[in-house]
Amino acid sequence: MKKKIKNCWFAVLVIFPAIIVGQKIDNASSFRDIKSANYFRFHYDNDYFTATDYYYTQGYNFEFTSPKLQKNPINNLFLKPSCTEFKYGVSIEHMGFTPTSISSDAILYGDRPFAAAIMLKSFLISTDTLHHMRLSSALSIGIIGPGAFGKEMQTGIHKWVGDEVPHGWQHQIKNDLLLNYELAHEKQLFQFQNFLALNTNAKLRLGTVNTNASAGLNATLGKINSPFSSVKNKNRFQIYGYFQSLVTVVGYDASLQGGIFSRQSPYVIASRDLNRMTLQNNFGLIMQYKGLYLEYSRTEISKEFKTGRLHKWGGIRIGVKL
Repeated sequence: MKKKIKNCWFAVLVIFPAIIVGQKIDNASSFRDIKSANYFRFHYDNDYFTATDYYYTQGYNFEFTSPKLQKNPINNLFLKPSCTEFKYGVSIEHMGFTPTSISSDAILYGDRPFAAAIMLKSFLISTDTLHHMRLSSALSIGIIGPGAFGKEMQTGIHKWVGDEVPHGWQHQIKNDLLLNYELAHEKQLFQFQNFLALNTNAKLRLGTVNTNASAGLNATLGKINSPFSSVKNKNRFQIYGYFQSLVTVVGYDASLQGGIFSRQSPYVIASRDLNRMTLQNNFGLIMQYKGLYLEYSRTEISKEFKTGRLHKWGGIRIGVKL
């Protein structure tokens, strides 16, 4: 036991400082924990929830975890502290971005470019129930550009709801490969029974999707099972709110700057015009009962480029234990 504890602390002491020095959809945060190694969850974002229709305009994620995915060879790329419980998962993720107006066929210089991306992600969530820590690793591979069918999706939805048909997608960021590696760490600072908790969180992303580093705090309030406990069903019914605040230092963002390999996009945001630091606040309400998971979330983010605007969107999640 002492050897396991020592190995675990060694991993934390090495990894955490490296992370300290958003990807819009986050499925690994502890406040989204489901007390099962086997579940399916669907996530959908849209700025319709905040009465806007620009920038990060829509995103979805299909997430599946199962012990059977332990045999996925990509897991060999992930960090596995010896004193933890593991969740192995895969997900498919799609995101769409537009400028502030979808009425013009001309390029809107100084505005956000049209962009769409689709990715397949493998991930591992490691929870240390002894020291109340959580380490998540993920590898994403996909495509940005017309091959991600962002134009077709937004056009179809707007026609379906009788809204304005979008113009300008012919100027979207061109096809390019997306490949990203991600590490996230959480540590519980304080917990009062199963009612109130405060955690630190940090994340590092490296690759052609995003290269950035984030750090912040999250808090939960309500009736909740601790995500750092092995107890599966202490509260069969949970309802709680959460708040998460993150500061991100930005190195690269393909949805603004285009892909790394293709430089043929008709319009992108120049590197000098990026805001190298952003502030993002996430908050929401989660209910879990037996095998059912329900969530409503809201997000606000500061300007991501110098001529941009503040932005906000909402999302829903529905999950079931399998």
